[in-house]
Amino acid sequence: MLDLPHKTPEAPTTDPFALARALSGVHLIGGRYVPARSGRTFAVVNPATGEQVAEAAEGDAADVDAAVQDAAKAQKAWAKVPARKRGALVHACAAAIRAHVDELGLLIALETGKALRTESRVEANVVADVFEFFGGLGGELKGESVPFAPDVLSVTVREPLGVVGAIIPWNVPMLLMALKVAPALVAGNAVVVKSAEEAPLAVLRICEIMNRILPPGVFNMVSGMGPECGAPLVAHPLVKKVTFTGSVETGKIVARAAAEKLIPVTLELGGKSPMIVFADCNFEKTVAGALTSMRFTRQGQSCTAASRIYVERPIFDRFVAEMKQAVDRMVMGDPLDEKTDIGTIVSQGQLEKVKAFIEEGKKTPGATAHVCSAMPTDPALKKGLFVQPVIFTGLDGSSRLVREEIFGPVTVIQPFDDAEAVLAEANDSEYGLAASLWTNNLKIGLDLAHRLEAGLVQINQNLVVQANLSYGGVKSSGLGKEASLESMLEHFTHKKTIMVNMG
Repeated sequence: MLDLPHKTPEAPTTDPFALARALSGVHLIGGRYVPARSGRTFAVVNPATGEQVAEAAEGDAADVDAAVQDAAKAQKAWAKVPARKRGALVHACAAAIRAHVDELGLLIALETGKALRTESRVEANVVADVFEFFGGLGGELKGESVPFAPDVLSVTVREPLGVVGAIIPWNVPMLLMALKVAPALVAGNAVVVKSAEEAPLAVLRICEIMNRILPPGVFNMVSGMGPECGAPLVAHPLVKKVTFTGSVETGKIVARAAAEKLIPVTLELGGKSPMIVFADCNFEKTVAGALTSMRFTRQGQSCTAASRIYVERPIFDRFVAEMKQAVDRMVMGDPLDEKTDIGTIVSQGQLEKVKAFIEEGKKTPGATAHVCSAMPTDPALKKGLFVQPVIFTGLDGSSRLVREEIFGPVTVIQPFDDAEAVLAEANDSEYGLAASLWTNNLKIGLDLAHRLEAGLVQINQNLVVQANLSYGGVKSSGLGKEASLESMLEHFTHKKTIMVNMG
């Protein structure tokens, strides 16, 4: 039974500000809300107004140890629960989350600045779908019968790893948390999640909702800074698996720490995803697809954002003009307003990084910056972290804007004349997360799809992560897969061989 000293409402609420205050200052460990051992907290800020809306517990190694110890105790009993029963409990969690979708959408919009209608409510619905999907896979934790010898029964079984440490980012924190927690739980592991500093509230609320259904200690949540809270989680001797989403630089640090312990790690890192547009495409559909592909409604804060768009020369000028007009029609404003298409950047530091890239692009000889949409005029938003989307033309492949992940509403559109040449340009990147091709010639599309160096390639669409479709990158974009049965089996269990000599 949950201990809720802050009187968090059990029923869904439509007041995200009150909910944020109620969630302030606590971790969720062992089925109970507890403050940080040190008593320290840090501010949670609404990026649309600059106002503090809550405080989060500032965890350190002591908090992490408490969470992991509780998880390790709970995991022993959880692993003995039949797999389909574990799945049924996770499926019940999905139903509870779905009842809170509107509430969670409001809360994530408040803390991240993502527009409610176009992004935050959508994310909350997908989270429920992920838990529903994995909740139905308990019966798939199967072993095999191995034909070794006539008088030897040889079988394999799938067993959980133990305690999983999960570290999540701020851009889609609820979804990326779900992609880690759901398969880990169904497979019989206990989980300790370290939330993103910028977005700790909605994931904490989901953890609370699920703790009403799950045994205490099976799912725990701590908040804090990377070095003080994330690093101790990775290094803890009882953590037997780490799954991380974030930057390449931090991912390498996580991988090195995991290697010291010889434990498995899943890494979903950065991207610089190419979008290749041929002249024979369905033009209107492709322009609309470019808006989705670039994740403009999320201010480009996505690993799969199409920040490199290559357009065949006969339609290049028309494509740029139509795309700019389409982004111009998008409304920037209060993320909590249903009329808003585009919200804010998540933090002041991220805003300054994005602006630096934009200024560098504007100063590049021969480049043109097509500045889109319009800044909000509401005086209440004057301190908000808004930035207008920018489409650059006239940059070549050596530009930092073409080569580095910006994680903002900035894309570069370049013309091409030859399919082989554009394939080489698309593959000339350290990243390999996602890519898309837009053409009515499926022979060309499928040929290039096979040769693009990316973990996810889509033709004539660019959907976000979907349950049941394997997701993960190559090269510097990461290690391992998420969102599929494969990810549950290969990344959250180990295979044991059992042999019985019957001779």
